[in-house]
Amino acid sequence: MLNTYCNPVYPEIMADPFVLRHEGRYYAYGTAPAGPGGGRFPVLVSNDLVDWHRAGYAMAAPGADEFWAPEVAHADGRFWLYYSRGDSQGHGHRLRVAVADHPAGPFSDCDTLLVPDQPFSIDAHPFRDHDGQWYLYYCVDFLELEDEHRIGTGIVVDRMLAMDRLAGQPRTVARPHADWQLFKKGRAMYDAVYDWHTVEGASVLVHGGRYYCFYSGGAWEQENYGVSWVVAEHPLGPFTRPEGSEHALLMRTRPGNVIGPGHNSFTTSPDGSQDWIVYHAWDPAMTGRRMCIDRLTWDGGRPSTAGPSFTRQPAPAGLLF
Repeated sequence: MLNTYCNPVYPEIMADPFVLRHEGRYYAYGTAPAGPGGGRFPVLVSNDLVDWHRAGYAMAAPGADEFWAPEVAHADGRFWLYYSRGDSQGHGHRLRVAVADHPAGPFSDCDTLLVPDQPFSIDAHPFRDHDGQWYLYYCVDFLELEDEHRIGTGIVVDRMLAMDRLAGQPRTVARPHADWQLFKKGRAMYDAVYDWHTVEGASVLVHGGRYYCFYSGGAWEQENYGVSWVVAEHPLGPFTRPEGSEHALLMRTRPGNVIGPGHNSFTTSPDGSQDWIVYHAWDPAMTGRRMCIDRLTWDGGRPSTAGPSFTRQPAPAGLLF
C-alpha cells in the first residue's frame, strides 16, 4: 500500500514554517502566539516530514512584542536563529539573531540588530553557497518608484561576514511589480499614504547551477497571497523574473479549499531523492495558518508543484511506518 499524507501536516498554528534537516531529523520552527512563560517559536521534530511532535519553544522572551518568521542555520558548530521583533502591526520590526548549541534550543539572543540602518526589516533567510560563503536574504521597504516596480516591501541580499554580522552592501533581489502583489490600497506608512505592494519570505534553492529565490507576494490575510520566484547565476544576482510573473507562478489560492499559501522553505525527502516545499496556508474558515508540505518537481529550469494540496498525496520517499 502506498504511503500517503494529507495537509496540513500539523494541526496547530504554525505560520512561516522553516524546516532544518540535521543528522537525519527534521526540525520545524514557525510563527505562532506566545506560549507559557513567553515561549517564542514552537519547535516541532519529525523523522519523516509527516508525523510531527512538539519539542517546546525555541526561546523565551516575555512581553507584548510580536516575534516573526524564524529561520535556523547550522554553522561554526552552533545553531543560529534569525527572526524579527516588533509590534503586531509590523511597526518597528527589526532583524535579530539568537544562538544555541542544539537545534531545539534554547536559543539566546545575541543582542545585535542585523540591519541597524533600516527602520523595518523582516523575513531573514540565511543561505550557504557551495563555496561555504553565507548570504542573508531579507525584506525592507522601498518608497521610490523605479521602472515598473511598485512602492512597498521587497527583498534584498547581503553577504555575511560572520553569522551575526552583514557586510552592509545589500543588493535588490525582488520588488513588487504586479497587481497580484497588492498588500493594501491607501495604506498609511512613513507619514504618507500608498497603494502598498509586498513580496516577502525569500527562500533560495539551487538547481542546474542557477539560484532560484522563491518569494511570497500579496496580502498574507487575503486570497491573493501566493508563491513565485526570480532566478540568477550568483547569490547576489542580478535576479530576473521568469515569463508569466504577472501571476503567482508556483502556488495560489484554491477557492473553497486552501487560502493564501506561502512563506515557504525547502527540504529533501528522507532518502534525499526529492525536493519538498514547506509552507503555510489558511483553511477556508480562516481559523489559522497551518504547516503544509508538497513535492517540488522540475521541468528543465522551471519548478512546479501539485500544491497547495488538500487531498491525500504520495508521502515523501523513504518514509517508513
